[in-house]
Amino acid sequence: MKSSAPLLAPILRSDTQGRMLAALMMSPDVELSLTELAQRSNAAVPTILRDVDRLVSGGYLEDRRIGRSRLIRANTAHPLFHPLREIVLYGYGPEVVLAQLLEDVADVQDAYIYGSWAARANGVPGHDPQDIDVLVIGHADNGALYDLAKRATDAVGKEVNVRQVSQERWESGNDGFMTTVRSRPLIRVLEPPQ
Repeated sequence: MKSSAPLLAPILRSDTQGRMLAALMMSPDVELSLTELAQRSNAAVPTILRDVDRLVSGGYLEDRRIGRSRLIRANTAHPLFHPLREIVLYGYGPEVVLAQLLEDVADVQDAYIYGSWAARANGVPGHDPQDIDVLVIGHADNGALYDLAKRATDAVGKEVNVRQVSQERWESGNDGFMTTVRSRPLIRVLEPPQ
C-alpha cells in the first residue's frame, strides 16, 4: 500500500518515514535497534529497512552492529542534520516530545493531541496549525502540567495548550466537549498503563 505524503511535512515521503526520523532525530544521542525503530514508526521492519538503508547510504543516519543487532542513530555531523531535524520536528516532533515529557508526570492515565494539529497529522486539509492542543486524562499536578506545556512549547516552537480531565469525564457520554473531541481526529501520545 502506497501512503500519501503527510500534510504537516509533505517534503517527506511518508508518515512512516516521518515517524522513523522523529524517533531518531528528536533524541539524536539514542541508538535504536531496527525492531525498536519499527515499533516507534508503527511499521514492519522490512518497511523501515528500505528507508534506513537509503538514509545510511546518504550519511543522514549511522549504523553499527553488535552481534546480530543493527543499531541506528541520527548522524548529527551531517550538514543537513539541523535543517532536516526542523522539518521532522515540525511534522512529527510534538508526538515524540510530548510522550517524553509526559513520562515524567505522575497520575496521567492517557494523553492525546486533538484540534487542528491532530487533524492535519491525520490528513485533514486546512490551515497551518498555530498551536497544539493536548488532552491529559488523569489527576496530575496542575503545576507539573503547566511546566510540561512550557517545556513542550519551547521544544516544538508552537504554543502547546494542555487541558486535563478525569477518566470519568473522558468516558462520559453526556459531556459535549468530550463528545466533540472524541468525534474528531486524535493522536494518542501516551499509552495507557497496562
